[in-house]
Amino acid sequence: MTASSASNRLKSGFERIMIAVDSSPMSARVAKYACGLVSPGTEVRIVSVAENPRALVPLGLLADAVFETIQEELVRDASDAVKQANEVFADANIDVDARVVELSRLGGYAGNALIDAASEWHADLLVVGARQHHGMLRWFEGTVSEFVTNQTPCSILIVPASYVAAIHAYPRRILFALDGSEASFDALRSGLHLARPDSSIRAVYVVDRAVRFLEDTFIEEGDKVLAAAAEVFANQINPVELGLVKTDPASDDIPHTIVREAERWHADLVIVAGRTARITQTPLLMVRPRLNSSSLS
Repeated sequence: MTASSASNRLKSGFERIMIAVDSSPMSARVAKYACGLVSPGTEVRIVSVAENPRALVPLGLLADAVFETIQEELVRDASDAVKQANEVFADANIDVDARVVELSRLGGYAGNALIDAASEWHADLLVVGARQHHGMLRWFEGTVSEFVTNQTPCSILIVPASYVAAIHAYPRRILFALDGSEASFDALRSGLHLARPDSSIRAVYVVDRAVRFLEDTFIEEGDKVLAAAAEVFANQINPVELGLVKTDPASDDIPHTIVREAERWHADLVIVAGRTARITQTPLLMVRPRLNSSSLS
């Protein structure tokens, strides 16, 4: 890649990436995955949130000495999480800025703290790990809450705990799910900046067969959407595939179909414009749509 093309790629890609980590083993994988998204000139910030002991235990049950002991342990855990993630980037010769956010001093909740941190730093992308029922990111318990996704001022990359495939130096197989909206084409254009020259790219449109008498209409729209995607891909040097995929006739939906297609194609990154993340087992990039995005005309 020439210096000029690298500059253009960075200019329109993710220039500020914030990575949320905690003391769980999966945070190292989150950091390693995020490391593969960094281009020359990208600014990286690692953030870990130290919970407020008062929010974990009913108020009044903690003596001051006990509170301070627990607080110190939580801060130490957060600091260790930041240090371990920092080491991942140090091995790749990437400088990062590391921060620990202490909720005992600021108040609020982990989700709010990360939203505020991303907003104040003007992050383009927030990278988080997701697992169910425990850990710092409890606001990602099996799904991404409407509050967080509506309030987060940037795109979100979720690396699920169930993702056990090998993590490469960069995404090698990127799946784009298009729905005909301008927002999904925004996601397509943004996501292409994460592709390296030898990354394989696949764009799909899902034909929803739940309403059978509209199937032909959806196929016609899908062909139109994929033709527009082909124009976007015209100058790409990457291997590119386009395809219509269909939901099962009964007891199925578009999100499950996208997940199945990602697994069938062995994608290591799925990029969508929507906010459905409950069932994905592949890292999922949800690109924040531009204002006034509308359907493809």
